Amino acid sequence: MDFALSPEHEMVRRTVREFAQGELAPLIKEADRKQQPPEAMLPRMAGQGLLGICLPARYGGQGLDYLALGLACEELEAVDTSLRVVMSVHVGLNSLGLLQWASDAQKQAFLVPQARGERIAAFGLTEPGAGSDAAAILSSARREGEEYILNGEKIWMSLATRAHHVLWFARTDPRAADPHDGLSAFLVETDRPGVTRGDLHGKLGVRAGSTGWVHLEEVRVPAANRIGQEGEGFAIAMSCLDNGRYTVAAGAAGLIRAALELSVKYALQRRTFGKEIARHQLIQEKIARMAQQYEIARLLYLRAGWMKNQGLRNTRETSLAKWTATEAAFEAAHQALQIHGAYGYSDEFEAERLLRNARGATIYEGTSEIHTLLQAGYALGYRGDRPLRCELPAHQPGM
Repeated sequence: MDFALSPEHEMVRRTVREFAQGELAPLIKEADRKQQPPEAMLPRMAGQGLLGICLPARYGGQGLDYLALGLACEELEAVDTSLRVVMSVHVGLNSLGLLQWASDAQKQAFLVPQARGERIAAFGLTEPGAGSDAAAILSSARREGEEYILNGEKIWMSLATRAHHVLWFARTDPRAADPHDGLSAFLVETDRPGVTRGDLHGKLGVRAGSTGWVHLEEVRVPAANRIGQEGEGFAIAMSCLDNGRYTVAAGAAGLIRAALELSVKYALQRRTFGKEIARHQLIQEKIARMAQQYEIARLLYLRAGWMKNQGLRNTRETSLAKWTATEAAFEAAHQALQIHGAYGYSDEFEAERLLRNARGATIYEGTSEIHTLLQAGYALGYRGDRPLRCELPAHQPGM
């Protein structure tokens, strides 16, 4: 058992940290205030190869592994959650789903340009009436010859107004005995007739990120745009969520680290009662707990990444990493703001943005309550993972 990062992984961590801190961090405060992503964000991330970091070179990616993806997400969220969200959606939920389930022709048409950052991808699962209960999806798809006609609406979709296409989940069999079996997955280009979309504003956090809605009305897509077989949509969505949750877990570790670093810096500078506040035991307790939770979160996501590299099913481990890290990130951000006192309540300091951003991660990619039930199910023996028709590919360097 080796806990050391390889020289390649250390290089990824260092390179992404320097890029995020140097090029993206100066853009975030203003973007957060305007509730609008910096225009330079996606092009710069694409230019660094981040949008295809763990995709095989034969599909336009960098040929790195899942650990590299996790390390990149940690460094990006240490600057701002909006940066990691791009990786979660474009890479985790969409690109890695296509790598696992798409045909080679579909990979050439969609995966290659998005790995290069030439086209942006999104993920359409959540609906106004279907969040944690994905089987309640009402979006529909009916086949007519060599086309499907899609109707429905998705909401809380990251990159909704930036994406060139969406991995869209719709009901193809409304009479299926089990509603999970009636779903199918499609790639829907956002420039097709009948597609309308818009941005959501007024979010508590992740204000520097793009979040919106997409509506389809009688949208025709080729049958060749269906991913997998009819009825496999739920399995595809859940496998995509394993990837998205992994990126969220890794990013949450970065937010904990950011809260810790901010708190240490402030505690060593701020003085009360004749001494640095770092000398007060209650401040030390808060900082010690952040350091503890960072190490736990980091180890959990690295274990999940190692399992992904081996091609092992990791639903349980990734769920545990996501649940643990996001809850810890919210607590760390809360304590960081408390350490900063009144200054933490102002957006002149980063603590309040960390707290706002951290709250969302306990909801998206499976609420904390959903992950509690998942972990209880595994522990009690009520839950087991069904084999997938298309298993996660093991990492093969550079392929």
